[in-house]
Amino acid sequence: MKNTKVLVTGGGGFIGLALVQELCRQGKVVLVLGRHRYPAVEAAGAISLQGDIRSLEDVRRAATGCDTVFHVAAKAGIWGAFQEYYAINVLGTLNVLAACQELGIGNLVYTSTPSVVFDGHDLEGADESLPYSRKPLCAYALTKILAEQQVLQNNSEALRTAAIRPHLVWGPGDTNLIPRLMARGREQSLRIVGDGKNQVDIAYIDNVVHAHLLTAENLAGEGTAAGHAFFIGQQEPVQLWPWINELFVRMEVPPVRSQVGLGTAKVVGWLLEKGYGLLDSKEEPKMTRFLAEQLALSHWFSKKKAETLLGYREKVSTEVGVERLLTWLRQEGL
Repeated sequence: MKNTKVLVTGGGGFIGLALVQELCRQGKVVLVLGRHRYPAVEAAGAISLQGDIRSLEDVRRAATGCDTVFHVAAKAGIWGAFQEYYAINVLGTLNVLAACQELGIGNLVYTSTPSVVFDGHDLEGADESLPYSRKPLCAYALTKILAEQQVLQNNSEALRTAAIRPHLVWGPGDTNLIPRLMARGREQSLRIVGDGKNQVDIAYIDNVVHAHLLTAENLAGEGTAAGHAFFIGQQEPVQLWPWINELFVRMEVPPVRSQVGLGTAKVVGWLLEKGYGLLDSKEEPKMTRFLAEQLALSHWFSKKKAETLLGYREKVSTEVGVERLLTWLRQEGL
């Protein structure tokens, strides 16, 4: 990558920190904007700046002098007030775009999600020609749609933009997906939703970082990725429930055996959403309609566009990634 000074928003999170560490290894001057100071960011050799992407002034201050911005920061999850998701995911992204345009920054790589196209149906080998979801079932998906649209619509000769859509990111350093699965597994509160045969894309963290760097390289060079979104994942999808159960068995967690139909799970999810909403509960329901569909339906995507325009290929296979993940989980006592 030709870029020498870069800003990473959300650099203290799972994807952001892995990206920061690799950029520092490559000798880049890396600044990280986050609401806290992150010792791991500073240990990697980056500069940790405290600020909030909801403040244009904070973003402008952090981005000054940079030639590339990796906008990774987002509010994720399947539950919470729409206003907070909107303020962080949409208004925060508009601030990043405004700062880039005002400061003459040439390249913006945005971390999106395949949830922007998930519409309650099986997706098998789908590509980026899919339209955005017409009925997103959670504030996260809706606000990521709105943010990605802004990023791609603001692509220009002066500011080249692209969106990366990594799916179910996992690996050493994971603070969300695998630890939460392990916790639910130990509680024996998980149920196989649907027939248990659905296939899904997963994305090992090193491959996700690789895709971000390839995109930045392209934007700074020939620019064929500008204005485009890219699905990113392993070369092949996995059968979700057997993959989870294999991890559980190897970590001495009871495998998931109980099943519930998708229709039943969606009804339960709807009831919980209504109940938690009436109570104004901040706690995440055990089931929602969005989660039920994610757990039951197939959602895997063609990587052809990323392969063609970015030169993307997985650097770490699923098998090798699993071994690295298990080693890390044991080392961390997880």
